[in-house]
Order: sequence, then structure tokens, then C-alpha cells
Amino acid sequence: MVLPALVLFGCSSPQAEDAGQGSGYSNKKIQWGLKRNQNDFPEVPGEWETLLKKYDGYYLGDRSSKKIYLTFDEGYENGYTGQILDVLKEHKVPATFFITGPYLKQQKELVLRMVSEGHIVANHTVNHPSMPDISDEKVVSELEGLNSQFFDLTGKNMKYLRPPKGEFSERTLALAQKNGYKTILWSNAYADWDVKKANTSKNAHDQVTKFLHNGCIILLHAVSKENAQALPEIIKTAQSMGYTFASLDEL
Repeated sequence: MVLPALVLFGCSSPQAEDAGQGSGYSNKKIQWGLKRNQNDFPEVPGEWETLLKKYDGYYLGDRSSKKIYLTFDEGYENGYTGQILDVLKEHKVPATFFITGPYLKQQKELVLRMVSEGHIVANHTVNHPSMPDISDEKVVSELEGLNSQFFDLTGKNMKYLRPPKGEFSERTLALAQKNGYKTILWSNAYADWDVKKANTSKNAHDQVTKFLHNGCIILLHAVSKENAQALPEIIKTAQSMGYTFASLDEL
């Protein structure tokens, strides 16, 4: 097995306020969020954009290109990923699936299908912790513990990371970069976890397509029936608007 060398900064305290001490990087926790604008670029604090650019982080692709990027977070399987993969295959659309340790352990066949059908499988950590709350050693073990299992299954290494809960700091961005990862956030997310009874396939379609823009990185959850049902129409509407779905490898 050939795996990347692991890089630590030397801090070991598990407490959130102390986890970054001695690293030389700020460990101030950032909870990713943005102001969406209808069919236009979202607004995010400038200091966040600066941090992401410094440490190979992305929430947006090329603003001058009509390429958009479809991503799914996979913490557990709810019976819809196969349907999603069928739709992606039918429409020849690439996607990235950010998976956790339990998902990889329990859904090996689906993970292998993602890879065999040309999608990217990426790192969402083993146990889905808030990364600023844990030490350097624990951050690295969360990343490389999952990568090692993925390598054993597929012979491939992971190269993209989505921080659990959208929470990160300069320290965790730097650790991810030093361990070979690009951090991927999003510029358009349908908050299916927060809409409860309003979570319909029509609402999912409308909320995603209303906020499309050049370079859009879309976050959906594969556990949502409504997202799976809406996906064919989301793809068709985006394409009718002149957008092309691209792989994160094209960022």
C-alpha cells in the first residue's frame, strides 16, 4: 500500500479552545454560511475567501465559466443513492460523493459503483467531528483513517475534503492542505435538513435552480427522497439554462 505521508503541527489538546495552541495557525472556528442571491453569486465574508484561497479551498469555481459541480454528502445510506447514480448515468453527469467511515464500511458496493461509473469519492472524515474541536493528531487520523480504508477497497487515494458540519479553521485548512487535500465547501445548498414538511421534490428543484450561477458548487444530501426525485429535473433545468456539469477535477 502506498499512502501519503501524514503531516502534524504538534498540538495535542482535544479542547476546542486549546486544540490549535502551538500550531502557529488560528483555530477560530468558522461555520460556513453564505447569502444566496437569485441566479447570481452568493456573498461570503472576504476574510473567508482569503483563507480558502491560501489553503487550496473552494466554494466556487470559475466565475467566468458556465460549469457547475454537483456534490452529495453521504453520512449514511437511506436507499436513494442507487437511484441517484442511475440518474447521473442516464444524463452523463459527474458528481462527487463525500462519505464517512460508517458509510464506507457498510456500503462498499455503492462506493465501488461510484468509482466505476467515473464519480469522485471524497473525504467527509471517519466520524464526522467538528474539526476545529479536535487535535492535529485526531484531524489527521480522521482523514487518513478513511483514506486508508478507501485505498484498501479501490486502490485510489482521496484528494478532496468537505469539513463536517461546514466547520473549519485556518489550522484545519492548513492541515488538510499539508496532507494533500483540497477543501470543498459550496455556493448553493438546498437545506433539506431544515425544511421538514416543506421538503418536496418541487421545492428542492426550485431552491436549487433559482440560485444557480457560474462555477456553482451544489450541495445535496443523498439521504433525501425529495432530492433524488428532483435530480432529473434539476439537471434538465440547469442544462436548459446553458450550464454544463463538470467534475471537481476541473476546478
